[in-house]
Amino acid sequence: MKKRTLLGALAMGAVASIALVGCSSSTGGDSDGGSADKGTITVGVFNGWPEGEAASYLWQQVLQDQGYTVDLEYADAGPVFAGLAGGDYDVAFDGWLPTTHKTYFEKYGDDLVDVGSWNDDAKLTLAVNADAPIDSIDQLAANADKFGNRIVGIEPGAGLTEAMEKKVIPEYGLDKMDFLTSSTPAMLAELKKSLDAGDDIVVTLWRPHWAYDAYDLKDLKDPKGALGAAESIHTVTRTGFADDFADVNGWFKGFKMDSDLLFSLENAMFREDHKQSEYPGIVKKWMSENQDYVDSLTS
Repeated sequence: MKKRTLLGALAMGAVASIALVGCSSSTGGDSDGGSADKGTITVGVFNGWPEGEAASYLWQQVLQDQGYTVDLEYADAGPVFAGLAGGDYDVAFDGWLPTTHKTYFEKYGDDLVDVGSWNDDAKLTLAVNADAPIDSIDQLAANADKFGNRIVGIEPGAGLTEAMEKKVIPEYGLDKMDFLTSSTPAMLAELKKSLDAGDDIVVTLWRPHWAYDAYDLKDLKDPKGALGAAESIHTVTRTGFADDFADVNGWFKGFKMDSDLLFSLENAMFREDHKQSEYPGIVKKWMSENQDYVDSLTS
């Protein structure tokens, strides 16, 4: 299998922090008291995974309204799971089970706490333009030239990338195609560029993702089941979080968000070319339009 990095990738920092000054999470804890700071909660956010970003920004606003300080720190999936296990992060909202992030749960074992799933419609995919000449992954190798002999992927450390390298590529004989890994923004830029030009393209993608609403795409059938069945998206915390933030942990346990609601938040945040600094304001507006749902998160 050939691998090379996409030139001109849209770079995302390994760690970008959106922080509000406050006390550390180790001194946190639930308490009564108006505007008093109830402690700092640090959220690990996977680079380029919009469903996790959406949930993280939503909970940042919700918890800030409840008197907590919430820091969002971006990193790839591997460092986030390692950070949770080491206590550097308090929570992440993008643990895919039972397949995509199974390796991390096995690696860190008792140092992670699976709080529960909040969306049960997650699915890894290989997606192509809707008018592409194939409908199944087992047709891709024979038609590789129509796709520029390449598969455009996302971050090297992503569970989806691991599934491609360990299962999809060998099982479907795609090792002679170039598997490009860089970042999710780079993949989306390549997707848009090819669609605008009317070219065929195949990318690694997943549901739920706003790209399915923004572009005319279809998923390639996976007769070998190499990408796995539908999964659930889980909230994951460090050990001890439930003791330090009992009320918040209870809210996280009750957190549910169906795909239609998630798509509406993702579309508000990501469909246009918004700056990251604009996300809090966008999320606040979305919350005001979905107030009954927002109120249910802490009731």
